[in-house]
Amino acid sequence: MDGSRQQDRRALLAGGLFAATAALTGCSSTSTAPAAAGASPQARPTMQPTARPTTPQAAFTRLMEGNQRWVRGDLQHPDRDPDRRQFVAQKQKPFGSVLACIDSRVPPELLFDTGLGDLYVMRTGGEAVGPVVTGSVEYGPMTSGTPLIVVLGHQRCGAIEAAYTSLKDGEPLPGNLEAIARALRPAYEQATREGGSDPVDTMARAQVTLTAANLRSNQDLAPLVRKGTLAVVGAYYSLDTGKVEVLSGAPS
Repeated sequence: MDGSRQQDRRALLAGGLFAATAALTGCSSTSTAPAAAGASPQARPTMQPTARPTTPQAAFTRLMEGNQRWVRGDLQHPDRDPDRRQFVAQKQKPFGSVLACIDSRVPPELLFDTGLGDLYVMRTGGEAVGPVVTGSVEYGPMTSGTPLIVVLGHQRCGAIEAAYTSLKDGEPLPGNLEAIARALRPAYEQATREGGSDPVDTMARAQVTLTAANLRSNQDLAPLVRKGTLAVVGAYYSLDTGKVEVLSGAPS
């Protein structure tokens, strides 16, 4: 093939590729063309946030209804969408505070079927408390009028069992775990006095009732409890059934 024919062939191929590219580009620009002038973007639907309970009884009822859904496996997963995320991004006002154990099987937001902005949650080993933890529990009621505190213990608590064994045998736990055992000593002593076939479970329940009673009567929360604007509930969660059992302080 001579030089002129080679040049003609290259020109033909280049022209074909250019035409194909232009055709594809044209199709693409047609499918992604901007809306006509004057057209307005589709408006987002107006979000209707779940009404916040404002009394101890209403907040307690909301939590227990959520737990009943958890037990049945009939979850609503409320307040867990992007609209809710935006709604609470600048401001929060949870209706409940929950002090629970660190146990991975006891997430309050799930077992009460709640969502973003619904609960303040504090989690420590065996619901052990100290000044920082107590201050964290007090935060909701004292700053935003949260009407309910729940102290939530649970079945087969590893922290309770470790503390019980340590205190019974007089062998300190390693590292800062010993601080948990010290915080749980009052519950251990009560369980020892009560006896029973399962002293670890007795201690878990004692820790709940003692902690709830201490919060209910402390100098900052007691006035709110007396006014009826705050309830402090002690509760116990069954790993087997998923049910929350109320031990003390249910609002009437």
